[in-house]
Amino acid sequence: MKIQIEIAPPRIQMHRRFVLFEAIVLALILALTGAVSRTKADTGTCGGASTTLPFTDVSGSGFFCQIASAFFTGLTSGTSATTYSPGNNVTREQMAAFITRTLDQSLKRGSRRAALKQWWTPTSTNGLALTTVGNSPELVESDGADLWVANFSSNSVSRVRASDGKKLEDWTGATFAFGVLVAKGQVFVTGLTNPGNLYQIDPSQPAGGVTTLTSSLGASPSGIAFDGARVWTANRGGSVSIVTLNPVSVNTVTTGFSQPYGILYDGANIWVTDRGDNTLKKLDASGNVIQPVTVDNRRYQK
Repeated sequence: MKIQIEIAPPRIQMHRRFVLFEAIVLALILALTGAVSRTKADTGTCGGASTTLPFTDVSGSGFFCQIASAFFTGLTSGTSATTYSPGNNVTREQMAAFITRTLDQSLKRGSRRAALKQWWTPTSTNGLALTTVGNSPELVESDGADLWVANFSSNSVSRVRASDGKKLEDWTGATFAFGVLVAKGQVFVTGLTNPGNLYQIDPSQPAGGVTTLTSSLGASPSGIAFDGARVWTANRGGSVSIVTLNPVSVNTVTTGFSQPYGILYDGANIWVTDRGDNTLKKLDASGNVIQPVTVDNRRYQK
């Protein structure tokens, strides 16, 4: 029995290899073409420039450029990776997302840092400016342009220009100055005395001595807040004082308080931190505790 083996000439082998290579390339092209067709994006012209979106259902929309603007500014990411669903109704949760993203973008575009092109942030303490104020500075408040610092041991209040940290002036006579409030174009300061003092500064006047509004607050007032009409102070001695202005009158509430420290107004109610019983207390308009909330007992002790 004879077995014959035919060996193709080199040219025929090369031809067969080339045909096989062409088939592989063609298959790859078809596969890639199918993938591209499945992920194709819509393109339009906005402001004379060609704009491409990842969505495949917006090319015929009369609001293509508005959709593009919403996408590139981060207000929307579509209903999926490739669809925007321009004809669908907007759900309540989608509308909530649009509104919050719009507010976020407005804050970013309208911030003072953005206007000053201050996109950097300090990377070390070496990049921070230091301003020397009075002795034992306690709380600080901003009026939008300047900072007001209560200096406990110096019995004074320092005014510091926020833009460059330069100390502008000192107001004297604020015995044991502690808390600061800016309201109605005035600066109010608590004096940590017994009975407590409330001082007033008129920023439009030359620096000098503070005006004492009242010396009948509860003992050791620290935190201070404003509800739009009245000044409130949290008094460490165990009370909250409510000060009505023009004319000045004081109502001090002791029931339900142990050692109030911080205080703020949230637009509807006054809230007070009480270090004596580790609570955060919600108050009504008369200073009565309407909701105590127990918080952590690890607290700062002066």
